[in-house]
Amino acid sequence: MSVLSELSDLKRVKGGGKRKLTAGEKKEERAGFLFLGPWIVGLVLITIGPMIASLYLSFTDYNLLQAPEWVGLENYARMLDDPRLMNSLKVTFLFVFISVPLQLAAALGLALVLDRGLRGMGLYRSVYYLPSLLGGSVAIAVLWRQIFGTQGLVNQVLGAFGIQGQGWISDPSTALGTLMILNIWTFGAPMIIFLAGLRQIPTMYYEAASVDAASKFRQLATITLPLLTPIIFFNLVLQIIGAFQSFTQAFVVSGGTGGPADSTMFYTLYLYQKGFGNFDMGYASAMAWLLLVIIAIFTFINFIASKYWVFYDD
Repeated sequence: MSVLSELSDLKRVKGGGKRKLTAGEKKEERAGFLFLGPWIVGLVLITIGPMIASLYLSFTDYNLLQAPEWVGLENYARMLDDPRLMNSLKVTFLFVFISVPLQLAAALGLALVLDRGLRGMGLYRSVYYLPSLLGGSVAIAVLWRQIFGTQGLVNQVLGAFGIQGQGWISDPSTALGTLMILNIWTFGAPMIIFLAGLRQIPTMYYEAASVDAASKFRQLATITLPLLTPIIFFNLVLQIIGAFQSFTQAFVVSGGTGGPADSTMFYTLYLYQKGFGNFDMGYASAMAWLLLVIIAIFTFINFIASKYWVFYDD
């Protein structure tokens, strides 16, 4: 009878009727809002509130010491004549467009190898995932600075083969490349997601392909990659957003200066310099909203383009 009554209630709701909540249901509803309370408070005070405040400050001249002074679109107009901002956008775009595809390729390639069921799989997953946990930390950035320094590990290895090394971080032509290598090295998180996606592909497809004498490469091109495109798309969106927000590596490796000739001046690093170095909070807030727009545009483009290359198994 309880099942029939629930079905009857469901029909009334679908038909536009409104059923009164019982005392027990009201109690559960209040309990649900009670448990959601801390999250809602955090959302309003830590996320929505500061976002609204930064939007207002982006239209003001504010230095943290005096009251904000409304200047309208002046901060946004200043961006058009700021060569360092344009350079930071160039550096950030290069970092995103080069390091993200290489990172995903490394993650997918290693996931394909680990998917073969190697002995000690749990150990391998932990070892390869570790850089993702530490890649954004200050300690790893300091270690990276030592590895690529003038007397670092890279030059010591090159010296063993009689090759004269250089200051990889102090050279404008190679400084950004060291940060790209660091980002590629932190492929653990997308690798784990790729590995989970590979485990979800039905084996019957590979069995049918084996009967047709399809090579491993053909199976990869016609089965694995098409069925894995939703996972590739998911990782692509997340890694692009994360790459645009990269800050710690550039700050520590360059000492907060942006590197030689601003070669590692990421957009977020320049935003930090403007806001907390020059106390130009109004301009920094405008930069933050420009970054939000840029990320939103790239995310929107990815979603539009996904209609042509992402395949969902319905």
